[in-house]
Amino acid sequence: MKLQSKRLYIAPFTIDMAQSVHLNSLDEDNRKFVPDEVFETKDIAEKVLTSLISFYDIEGKPKVYAIALNDGQHIGHVQAAPIGKGWEIGYHIGKAFTGNGYATEAVKVFLPFILDKLNVSEIVGICHSSNMASRKVMEHCGFMLQFDRLGFYQWKIKKIRKYKYIK
Repeated sequence: MKLQSKRLYIAPFTIDMAQSVHLNSLDEDNRKFVPDEVFETKDIAEKVLTSLISFYDIEGKPKVYAIALNDGQHIGHVQAAPIGKGWEIGYHIGKAFTGNGYATEAVKVFLPFILDKLNVSEIVGICHSSNMASRKVMEHCGFMLQFDRLGFYQWKIKKIRKYKYIK
């Protein structure tokens, strides 16, 4: 599987991406908004990738894919993770590549593929209310705001926004 857009592509992770996964995970936004996706060493990133790669064909497990520029440079990831009785979208672009619309481009390419793969017609997106970049991505991709209130996020009660995308 390889999903292509004008400037990037989405494909399954390979273990040789561990170093770039490690480095892309270290930025301050990742530490603030999704600290469970910060991998302090290449070895930790490699262990996580090994698990994620093994989940591609297992029902009910997260589906996490690499985002790379068309020149092959790995810049982030996009994912669908089980949440309750549904699925949640997630994405991250390494700090060196943010501000270029790559997350929006990747999510737009990813949505039809992942909804079909999971055999679902909707997916939610949840972010910290102060995460303006994530909010913009979901809004530009056609997600509709469901609520903006206190809720459980990253193991704590925080002000969150929940969006829903319906095919």
